[in-house]
Amino acid sequence: MEDKDYMLLALKEAKKAFKEKEVPVGAILVIGDKIYSTHNKREKKNDISSHAEIEVIKKAEKDLNNWLLPSASLFVTLEPCLMCAGAIAQAHIKRLVYAASDPSMGAITSHYYVYDDPKDGYHPLVNVGICQKESEALLKEFFASIRK
Repeated sequence: MEDKDYMLLALKEAKKAFKEKEVPVGAILVIGDKIYSTHNKREKKNDISSHAEIEVIKKAEKDLNNWLLPSASLFVTLEPCLMCAGAIAQAHIKRLVYAASDPSMGAITSHYYVYDDPKDGYHPLVNVGICQKESEALLKEFFASIRK
């Protein structure tokens, strides 16, 4: 599968979140031939840490019985926040791909730049913008619907 295929799967997860009245963010974690998928579950779980990225990392950790995921690629529809960027770093995820930037809370290239510190030994490969328009449209639709 190509990066766009994985991001399309993440968008399917984001649409599930939308239907569940969650902020529509979906995440796919790929490790070898294994694919883990989920979406935001903060409202459902009443848990601030139930962002899509953390939820999908937890799924893989449980399945693999290992919290280190150094060969993993994470595809997410929105730029990770500080909390999620920290979880990604702690798990040593090799590659991060995200669709839409988040100017207010994004921790990678938009607001904070957590992986840019040269003193830090962890620097994942980062790709931005695959399915950006689709992700942005879904987010705009969601926030418009809750402001009615």
